[in-house]
Amino acid sequence: MEAVIQHWLLWASEAAKSDGGILLFVTMLPAFTLLELPFNLLVLLGVLRWFVRKPFELPQGNIHHPRVSCIITCYSEGRDVQSTLLTLCEQTYQGEIEMIPVLDGAALNQPTLQAVRDFRVDPRLYPRRLLRPIAKWQRGGRVSSLNAGLAHCTGEIVMALDGDTSFDNDMVANIVRHFADPDVPAVAGSLRVRNRRASLVAALQAMEYLLSIHMAKIGLSEWNLVNNISGAFGAFRRSFLDKLGGWDTHSAEDLDITLRIKNYFGRRALRIPFEPYAIGHTDAPVTLWQFLKQRLRWDGDLFFLYIRKHRHSFNPRLLGWPNFLMTLFNGFFFQLVLPFIIVGYLLVGLFVLQWPVFLALAGLIYLVYLAVTLLLYLAMLTMVSERPRQDLRLLPLVFVFPLFMLMMRCWSAVSMLNEALRRGHEETSMAPWWVLKRGRRF
Repeated sequence: MEAVIQHWLLWASEAAKSDGGILLFVTMLPAFTLLELPFNLLVLLGVLRWFVRKPFELPQGNIHHPRVSCIITCYSEGRDVQSTLLTLCEQTYQGEIEMIPVLDGAALNQPTLQAVRDFRVDPRLYPRRLLRPIAKWQRGGRVSSLNAGLAHCTGEIVMALDGDTSFDNDMVANIVRHFADPDVPAVAGSLRVRNRRASLVAALQAMEYLLSIHMAKIGLSEWNLVNNISGAFGAFRRSFLDKLGGWDTHSAEDLDITLRIKNYFGRRALRIPFEPYAIGHTDAPVTLWQFLKQRLRWDGDLFFLYIRKHRHSFNPRLLGWPNFLMTLFNGFFFQLVLPFIIVGYLLVGLFVLQWPVFLALAGLIYLVYLAVTLLLYLAMLTMVSERPRQDLRLLPLVFVFPLFMLMMRCWSAVSMLNEALRRGHEETSMAPWWVLKRGRRF
């Protein structure tokens, strides 16, 4: 490797002396890898701050226990929805929990409908747990289900949950304590991949959820910069949801409502905390094709929201300067621009650079990302993880994870082109086409 690097340095110096300026430019372009270092440093500093502060926090008082309404969106979960309902019944939270499974397209979704009908809440075992299912006979999509649940729920705190997600038994108690602060309109919960042993693809997603979601949100939360409230697991103050008018049509309703909440940050000192000890467990796509289809929708939705629907939100008067800069750099540049830079470099490098030089550069980029991944993983394992023995089994994936992230970056560029050229968000399985057609076109 050392000989290859020396060859690359010699070749670069010769290119600088000749008229091959484009060769030198392409050779030095991997400096884009350094652009992500400030973001990772911000996350690490936030995690360190959280880790140092955590032992000195006083326990929260248990005086106020508002009713919590859990809107559980169901479509094709089958018997899995019973696991979700059971974990909500078994919560240690002392207040009332209102469980509202909303069955979308119940006429055709008979297995899930029957699973909800068969579930019984024993009032002797669970005296403060209420089950109030809603059957929507015609399919209207996830947003339709959330708004139907919102119209019928009675709790001060509203949770938006997926029907195939189970939870640790202290989840509600850990989430609700943040709402004692009147300046908290919403709280983001944490997700883990429970089927990580199903395949290599699922295991790599388990690593991604730990590093790119769980740990990143801990660090960002310390600076009040949480970028998204997960659609599978988020909590909201009911009065603030009413002010927003509930969820809006189109896909990516989680990022959409997060941006709509942040539009108030410039007018009032609000904050969206992330609660790392409110843990939900969900199933990730098992096959590579399932994963690519999911990310085609997720990454395409980023383009739709940032470029089409919420371009007006890129305003410090609405977001406040910290979240404006975070949305601009992390939301716009890293999510929308950087994938095209990486793909462009790979394509140009393949045709312009000599193979030894290209391989040396690829090796250097891999080592940079490997070092960052290893640092984040060790920090997660020692300071963040509540299941360190379980997470230690993911250690061998550290060496594969940079390649997985490269593949994700390249696929992200494909996803955004699909949205830009074909309006891919209108082909989402999250809502029928006639629902999206009636929504406002951006």
